[in-house]
Amino acid sequence: CNCSAAPHLGAIGPACVQQYAAPVRLPQPGVLLNSYTPHELDVFFHFRENLVVADLASEEFRDIWRRLGGDDEAAAVESMAADGSERRFHRCRLVNGSTRLLVLPARADEQGLAEAAAAAAIGRHLWQAGVPVPQIIGFDPASGALLLEDLGNQLLHGHLQARPSAAEIVAIYRRAIEALLRLQITARPGFPVEACWDTPHYDRPLMLERESGYFYRALGRDCLGWEPMPPELAAEFELLAELAAEQPADFVLHRDYQCRNLMLQGDRIRIIDFQGARLGPLAYDLAALLNDPYAALPQTLRSELLDFYLQQAASLLPEFDRESFRRGWYLLALQRNLQILGAFAFLSRRRGKIFFQNYLLPAARQLVILLGEMPQGCRFPRLRTLALNLPDQIKSGITTP
Repeated sequence: CNCSAAPHLGAIGPACVQQYAAPVRLPQPGVLLNSYTPHELDVFFHFRENLVVADLASEEFRDIWRRLGGDDEAAAVESMAADGSERRFHRCRLVNGSTRLLVLPARADEQGLAEAAAAAAIGRHLWQAGVPVPQIIGFDPASGALLLEDLGNQLLHGHLQARPSAAEIVAIYRRAIEALLRLQITARPGFPVEACWDTPHYDRPLMLERESGYFYRALGRDCLGWEPMPPELAAEFELLAELAAEQPADFVLHRDYQCRNLMLQGDRIRIIDFQGARLGPLAYDLAALLNDPYAALPQTLRSELLDFYLQQAASLLPEFDRESFRRGWYLLALQRNLQILGAFAFLSRRRGKIFFQNYLLPAARQLVILLGEMPQGCRFPRLRTLALNLPDQIKSGITTP
């Protein structure tokens, strides 16, 4: 490290943080800091920030590792890029050659620790219910450190970019739907609602504040300079939330079930980023999967996969009403579309994650399709007019911070 910090880990600050891809060693007693690479010092700094340890070479860190249930000594640590999350991800390579994923909260404050505790409790429940999430190996409540099975690097999104055959895409998405139904229905009994860190239920207030309201604030006001929300549009958002809230909402809801939160292990689908799960309606996660801007599935395939879901759900739920589900699917697809537009705008503009800006225009065009081609769209004339102008506004009006 070329900074002027004193040769003590506690004195190293953000000026030392660099971005490298190489794996690093864990610190060893008696080894001077200037013998480590800048990337290794980066990892040490983040461990200190998030695990709240004074010295990684101390017994305190080793105690945390033991509390996490590490079944072997960690020999190297590789920092991994996060997506929209502020959490820290590290791949730990053990001396026996196997790997584990270490997830640290962005900050070891009340919110960060609550999110980590939710990930541990929900993850364990889903694993025990046979949902294909990574196995929780260990959790340290004091630091929020979570040790997980390492699922590798193959996101479904990356696999789709390699342009697999149409038949393979259909097979993969059928497996993703089967995994979703296990999450929604099989994991429903005993779901730990008390562990939900955000909200325990997907409901009308959440739709208005965190989806339609989020859309208007983060995209419209902050990125496009819209005026305060017109009363007519606010009334349509109220109507949309009221109608969507009529759907049964006692199933397990992931709330971000899309191709960047699905991983491939051979022929298996694995589900990640489940710490925000709660109870909610069936149709929301399916809408997120089929209308995913990252994947841009053709409409014919979406219709085929929707029919497949309906068949599978009817076989699992004797009371399943296909027509009611289809009506709810449309409303919840609108809610989801508004939410992702707000999220893409927030992440690209406020957090500087420009990757997400690339998907604003596809998501806006999807909103136009939902409101224009579906007969229910006539109930939302002000939103329909706004959506028709949105793609051109995004093309000309979005600027980076």
